[in-house]
This record gives sequence, C-alpha cells and structure tokens, in this order.
Amino acid sequence: MQGVPPAVDAPRRRGRVTDEHGKRVRVWELALRYVLLLAVLALTVGPFLWQLSTSLKGPTEDIFSSPPKFLPGDPTLHNYERVADTIPVWDYALNSLKVATANVVTNCVGAALAGYALARLRYRGRRVATLVFILAMLVPVEGIIIAQFTTMRELGLNNTLVGVVLPGCIGAMNVLLMRNAFLNLPYEIEEAAFVDGANAWQRFLRIALPSVKGTLAVVAIFAFMGAWDDFLWPLIVLSDPEKFTLTIGLNYLHGTFANDERLVAAGTVIAVAPLIALFACLQRYFFRGVGEGAVKG
Repeated sequence: MQGVPPAVDAPRRRGRVTDEHGKRVRVWELALRYVLLLAVLALTVGPFLWQLSTSLKGPTEDIFSSPPKFLPGDPTLHNYERVADTIPVWDYALNSLKVATANVVTNCVGAALAGYALARLRYRGRRVATLVFILAMLVPVEGIIIAQFTTMRELGLNNTLVGVVLPGCIGAMNVLLMRNAFLNLPYEIEEAAFVDGANAWQRFLRIALPSVKGTLAVVAIFAFMGAWDDFLWPLIVLSDPEKFTLTIGLNYLHGTFANDERLVAAGTVIAVAPLIALFACLQRYFFRGVGEGAVKG
C-alpha cells in the first residue's frame, strides 16, 4: 500500500489545531490570538476589578502603594455602608430601576411593533419611514436636547420620572434591529398562516415574535443600559433630589468626597452590579440575537 496508513495518520490529525472552518492554525498564531484576547480582557475588565478591590479595602490600607496591591489585605463592606449613610443610594437606585424598566418595556413593545410593520406590512411610504429611522440615528443627542427639554416643559413633565423616560421610550436603532430580525424570518411560514386565516396581529404574536426572542433580549439590554447609565438628560430634566437617578446621586458623591476613593469605588460597583446581573441572565439570548438582527450586506 502507498501512503501513510490511516491508523498512523489519525494521531497526527488529532494533534493539529484548526479553526471553525477546519483550517490548520499555527502555534504562533494561536499564541498571538490568546495574547491579544488577554490584553483586551485586561483593558475592559481590569478597571472594574480594580474598583471592586478598592471598594473592599479598609481605611488603613494604602490604595496608592507602589507597586499597587490588587487584593485587599482585610476585605470589608464598610465602604458600602458609608455610601448608604452619605446619600440615599437605594432610593436613587429605585428611581433608576423604575426608569430603566419602563424604558425596556416601551422599547421592546414599540420597537417590535415598528420593526414588524417596516419588515412585513405593505403600505405606501414604508421605505421613507425606514429612511427616517436611519437618519434619526445620525442626529446627536446633544443637538436635540434643548428641544426635548422645551417639549417636556410644555407637557408639564419637567422634574418627573415620566419626563426622563419619554424621549428614549423607543430608540431608532432598536427599531432597525427588530426590522432586520423580522426580515431574516422565512416569509413562507407567515404565508401558510395567512392561508389558514390568521390576521396580522395573530401572525405577529404567534409566529414572528417568538422567533426573534434573541433580538428582543438585545433590545432589552441596550434599553436598560442606556436608561441606567444616562446622566445628561436626567440632570437637565430633574431638579428634586428625591427624584434623582443613581448616576446623578453618584456624581454628587464623587464631587463631595473626591478624596475618598474607597467611597467612590463602592458607589461605582453598586451602579455597575445590576448591569452585570442583567447581562448574565440574558447572555445566551444576546449572542443569538446579534445574528438575528444582523444587517446583511
């Protein structure tokens, strides 16, 4: 027999490293990929881990030592208690939760309805409406914030949480994400439902919407993060300290106790923790939804 027997060639093939397409990857290329991934991980996760470590350090530990000491010698939660004693952080967090929850609900419902209408329904002006949503993404928030403030004042919604929610209740990017997700669905399924007598609402609720749960998770995460992290608009529209959101309250903490880095770090961790919990719960839907709502070239 000519050539290498399969029994001898099999171990060599098993020892090779290949990518998702079965192409062989050299050792130095694999090492370079891991080095780059570790560098990106350090740049993205490193600051948060440092803030978490700083928030757990006691008053006797030097947080500016050289070389820096990452792990706290005597971990304590006293800094979190001090944050709650200094500002009503839990009241601010509750206000932020109300705004973020309302923003998630309005964006998921409104973006799903608008996206389905742009993707599946046939009517005059559909392409123009899609173009309007695309152009809306190009307008910076700072360019329309005065008009938003004037509108809220005319509606009597200044200094209310409704006024905080209303301008961002439906995002243009979320509408386009849902539109692209609905466009990727096979149209034959809805045609079969139409033949069976299903109307537009039934096709939307029973066929289309359950098929784009991943994109809905993406919209929910983006809407929650945008509302939870928003600082400029709540700062402009709110004047009553009892209605402040968490970002405004933590800014007061930073401005008053700028020299106490432990206190500021504890407040930062409190603000970031809900975002991490939300993403941990929806991550499997999130990565699936990125593919559902991808824009085809």
